[in-house]
Amino acid sequence: MRKQKNNEDKGQIVYFSHGGGPLPILGDKSHKAMIDFMIQLPNRLVKPDAILVISAHWEESAATLLGANAPPMFYDYYGFPEEAYEITYPAPGSPGLANRIVELLYKSNIQANVDSERGFDHGLFIPLKLMYPKADIPSLQLSLLRGLNPAEHIALGRALRELMHQNILVVGSGFSFHNMEAFSWQGINAADPSNDSFQDWLIESCTDPIPQPDREKNLIAWESAPFARYCHPREEHLLPLHVCLGMSDTPAKVIFDDYILGKRAVAFLW
Repeated sequence: MRKQKNNEDKGQIVYFSHGGGPLPILGDKSHKAMIDFMIQLPNRLVKPDAILVISAHWEESAATLLGANAPPMFYDYYGFPEEAYEITYPAPGSPGLANRIVELLYKSNIQANVDSERGFDHGLFIPLKLMYPKADIPSLQLSLLRGLNPAEHIALGRALRELMHQNILVVGSGFSFHNMEAFSWQGINAADPSNDSFQDWLIESCTDPIPQPDREKNLIAWESAPFARYCHPREEHLLPLHVCLGMSDTPAKVIFDDYILGKRAVAFLW
């Protein structure tokens, strides 16, 4: 288990790939490496008092927090077997933390709202059901910003750095490769040099010991990375990483580098 550094550094930040819809919970073989990783990940963490998830599956014009006391399930996928719509994750919400985050965002002149009706989408309930199946940790979500501007998402993370003084786990729930047409839904792990080039660039950008402003500039200019638009025709699954990176001022560590749906994907811990 990870040890606390000091009273000023209680929070933990992780960005990972949450897989294809409900398939990890349904036991899909192409997700085995990811499932094993998710189940073991809490052993690397201090059990948090609350979990904040930045989900790739929620975009709003202003940063929006999930504010329900007991968020319902939001099955934001279609075409799967009936059991995919019977998955439950009855974790409590955290309205108090939602309001605290809104205050922090307003301090940085970022417009923010609370949505007390929306439920947990699969960007939260799929990974957390694997990580913390007891569903006993207060959990909430933060939306992405419409327009998907990378600098705005780094600024969003920077505005939330004070949260790191609390025992909160921040999860950037996306996918470091997200080209739906290129996935192998049969789970065949074929070589993909183009994806390898992008994943290697991500690792270098997030883990090299360079000044934080330079790291942020690299991520803002992510479209210049090798084969960026092949790996992310639309960047909603990458931008949770930008929020996570904005919250930290240290290099990340690679904690997952394996195949999901036949494509290499990575995860980082700060």
